[in-house]
Amino acid sequence: MSTVTVKVELPQQVFSALREDPESFVREMRIAAAVKWYEMGKVSQSKAAEIAGLSRAEFLEALARFRVSPFQYSTDEILEESREAQNPDA
Repeated sequence: MSTVTVKVELPQQVFSALREDPESFVREMRIAAAVKWYEMGKVSQSKAAEIAGLSRAEFLEALARFRVSPFQYSTDEILEESREAQNPDA
C-alpha cells in the first residue's frame, strides 16, 4: 500500500490544551475524521477503518465511543423497509 504524507501546522498550545502529544493527537484526528465521514455516508465502514488506521473491530469500538451508529440507514430508509415488511404484497 502506498502512502502520502500530509503536513498540518497547528499551534503548540493545541497539544497542551488537549493534553496529548502530537502523535496521539494525529492518531485521534484520523479516527475522528474517519468516524465523521462514515457518519455522513461519504465512506464505507471498511474504508473508514483504513483511514483511521484501525481494524474493522477497532473501528466499531471507535463508533461506539463517538456514539455513531454502525448502520448506514436513514430514518426514511428504515421506515420504508418497515412498511415493506408489514405489507409485502403492496
